[in-house]
Amino acid sequence: MTNGPDLFSSDGPDQGLPGPGVGGSSADSGRALDPLAVRMRPRTIAEVVGQDHLTFPGSPLVQLVEASGGDRAGASSVILWGPPGVGKTTLAHVISHAPGRTFVELSAITAGVKDVRQVIENARRERDMYQRTTVLFLDEIHRFSKAQQDALLPAVENRLVVLVAATTENPSFSVISPLLSRSLLLTLRPLDDAAIADLLDRAVVSERGLAGQFELEPAAKDFIVRIAGADARRSLTILEAAAGIAAAQAEFAEAVASDDSAVDSDDDTDADEDIGADEDIEDSTDSEDSADTDDSEASPAEGTAILITEAACAEASSETVLRYDKNGDQHYDVVSAFIKSIRGSDVDAALHYLARMIVAGEDPRFIARRVVISAAEDIGMADPQALPIAVAASTAVQNIGMPEGRIPLAEAVTYLAMAPKSNASYRALDAAIADVKNGFSGQVPTHLRDAHYPGAKELGHGEGYKYSHDHPHGVAAQEYLPETLRGKRYYEPTGNGMERSLGERLEMLQRLLRP
Repeated sequence: MTNGPDLFSSDGPDQGLPGPGVGGSSADSGRALDPLAVRMRPRTIAEVVGQDHLTFPGSPLVQLVEASGGDRAGASSVILWGPPGVGKTTLAHVISHAPGRTFVELSAITAGVKDVRQVIENARRERDMYQRTTVLFLDEIHRFSKAQQDALLPAVENRLVVLVAATTENPSFSVISPLLSRSLLLTLRPLDDAAIADLLDRAVVSERGLAGQFELEPAAKDFIVRIAGADARRSLTILEAAAGIAAAQAEFAEAVASDDSAVDSDDDTDADEDIGADEDIEDSTDSEDSADTDDSEASPAEGTAILITEAACAEASSETVLRYDKNGDQHYDVVSAFIKSIRGSDVDAALHYLARMIVAGEDPRFIARRVVISAAEDIGMADPQALPIAVAASTAVQNIGMPEGRIPLAEAVTYLAMAPKSNASYRALDAAIADVKNGFSGQVPTHLRDAHYPGAKELGHGEGYKYSHDHPHGVAAQEYLPETLRGKRYYEPTGNGMERSLGERLEMLQRLLRP
């Protein structure tokens, strides 16, 4: 029986899937058991995909990669900002491969000021004794405190180290200004489908990857591209796991076919036991030939690639990993898209972003608060029922929790997205607040002042006040605004929904108030 590719053998690079050592230096041969995502990590700037805006000839990044240890130009520190799996760590390793450089990697999760100072001291020794530049890769720099980031400043400013810092959070909020001003900010974009597909194709045929021992069916590739969520690392992890499943299935199928052939051979031998010795020998020989033929047909041919199916990929990846960090940019981007979809009356988009927040584990109370705000801010008096519905959904979420809480949220979001829109009420209030802040307040009219305490009447408070219920339509013709704001209009209703009729009533009220 021919064994399928051994994905997980510990016997060295000559067994199982070829690793970086195949066709490479002996130094790489020990890395054969590294994860596929590590083995396929680009080693040169030309192998980097999906970041064309950073890797064009002459770009600052290319200059940094190509600069030698003694070059003064191009060796700037950089901050790599982007979501997981787009190549931040990869670019750091590519930068470190330039001649005359020593690469040091720290994680902000575990490293402290003491570790940073030790790296700086070692960098000074490398420079003075060996004329080598130290590249310090600091992963998740947003986790460093201000004091920890301050410790990097002198070494970065004097180019004692070339800092390559990676972060998934906006550096404007997570990196101190002095360090940000001394570094080049490079924004990495999420990989598009074509880039992920290209990586998968490379991994299947590359000697550092699956080495052509597998074939990825088109539907399987489409599945990985879709499920990976623009994450190169995740796409290769799924591919590797799916290859392991496919190899195990192929080996099992081969074993079953071999056992069936053996059973058929035994049956033929038993049926011929009563035949003469010469015929017995002849039949036995024929039976063996037949068994060999059957086994050859049942087993995959030497060198035949094992097919990785969509089913294997689905088994390797149980669910999609969403781009959603509860305290970072992805969180606010999705929330922003959610609110703007409601405001834009796209009910399907609003439900989509609601689903993304729910699946990502967002606090449903946070979602409910945003729904209540949207009802007041974006719908307002165009549909006064929107706010009570949103508040009811918020109350329901707090009372029943999840997963059932998603149902009233869905109802409220659907209602709000389809409701007529108006921001006239809150815009009117903002205009009034602006007047107050700018000094346009004035004195409260005397007839509106409090007149219930002794001596108020002597001051003229309340004199001339008209009780509205004593007048037609419940409206008394008198001035309510301060004298300096007489005739000022703040609320300008739209023609949407109920505000159309409110606009007509407002005109009637204005005529009654100021005949």
